[in-house]
Amino acid sequence: MYYGNYPKVAAMTELTAEPKQTYGLIVGIEKQALQMKRQLLGEEHPDVATSLNNLAYLYDSQGRYSQAEPLYQQALQMKRRLLGEEHPDVATSLNNLAGLYSSQGRYSQAEPLYQQALEMKRQLLGEEHPSVATSLNSLAGLYSSQGRYSQAEPLYQQALEICERCLGVNHPNTVTCRKNFENLRLAMNSIDTDEAVDQ
Repeated sequence: MYYGNYPKVAAMTELTAEPKQTYGLIVGIEKQALQMKRQLLGEEHPDVATSLNNLAYLYDSQGRYSQAEPLYQQALQMKRRLLGEEHPDVATSLNNLAGLYSSQGRYSQAEPLYQQALEMKRQLLGEEHPSVATSLNSLAGLYSSQGRYSQAEPLYQQALEICERCLGVNHPNTVTCRKNFENLRLAMNSIDTDEAVDQ
């Protein structure tokens, strides 16, 4: 997911004893930023779409899905209108909305969005781009969470290979992909072991 300019969120949360208060403060700031952007730039501006996305992410991260979903949808629709159907920001918005659906177990809604985002990123950025690896990892995670391990495995492997080549073996994204791939293999081995015991 794209979180806008939120590395500071983690730092602020660590400094505060009450993360809910911190999120409340940040939501308030993001709402003000959205309002200012609308006043200064007008309703139809890519920065307004980014603020919608950022606010949606904050709600999403708090489990406030019913508040996040319409904002993610508005951001996606606005980016499509302003940037066209074939733009990396549109792919990111597709991925974000898919992530929301996935976190709610709405897999049949998430899967086509993840697939669209992946195909769009491949076409626009090329096969060897870290953003493609992110989409591969997201789709693999969806399959893995449904127990569709044979579909997840090659996607995790591709994501890991791209990250290792493009970002290096110790980059945080590479480490995440590696851990996801290892967890999948552990789950697959567990199933194989259980089946062998049952026989």
